[in-house]
Amino acid sequence: MNIFLFLGIILLVAGFVFIGIETIVPGFGAPGIIGICCIVAGILLTADGFETTLIVTAIVLVLLVIMIFILLRFLATGKIKPPIVLTDKLDKEQGYISGADLQYLIGKTGITTTDLRPAGKVKVDDVELDVISDGRFISKGTQVEIYNVSNSSLVVKQKDSI
Repeated sequence: MNIFLFLGIILLVAGFVFIGIETIVPGFGAPGIIGICCIVAGILLTADGFETTLIVTAIVLVLLVIMIFILLRFLATGKIKPPIVLTDKLDKEQGYISGADLQYLIGKTGITTTDLRPAGKVKVDDVELDVISDGRFISKGTQVEIYNVSNSSLVVKQKDSI
């Protein structure tokens, strides 16, 4: 077997591997460029003349399309796990609280650190929170109570008006 033919076949196989890696890992980076270079070098080393080069190129393109179709099919069915998809779950049992779970703050009191026109900030238990007043202007330094959670927003009223 001719050494150039053997090297060309190895380069073609390496090119297919790099293109496969590029199909699974997102982005057009080093694996894709290296794969294209390996395939071009492999085609040039295995082909004797112009007609053979066209035939080998057509075969390589058909095999690439088939390989990419199969890889995408495996990715779509879940047989191959894509590295870009987050599979971790943030459960309440593990201590994660969603932004919408603010019911535990109802009834707490705090002091406004900014004017509420109607939105502003309130310090509750040494934590500064973004709040919305019940529609009225409330000046800085006023004691307020959280009485409602509306669309992940804390709604407050003046303490003396409750």
